[in-house]
Amino acid sequence: MNEALPTRERLRWQCRRGMLELDLVLSAYLESRYSNLDDAGKQRFVDLLSVDDPTLNAWMFGNQSPVDAEMVAVIADVLSAAVEN
Repeated sequence: MNEALPTRERLRWQCRRGMLELDLVLSAYLESRYSNLDDAGKQRFVDLLSVDDPTLNAWMFGNQSPVDAEMVAVIADVLSAAVEN
């Protein structure tokens, strides 16, 4: 991996979105599962955070599905962490 991953504090800010529902699920994932991921998993979460809010909302809440299978898996993991909390 060429680039360093963002700090946890920076990720907390990136989890704060324009939609409360997104804030809640992304923050729950960061707090409960992010630290247990390997670097590739952490990078996939960082990639997820780069998606614009309307698209991310549609992906998270079932209106659309990303084409990328890895992104589908990250979303499923994020949502399962939110259910646990």
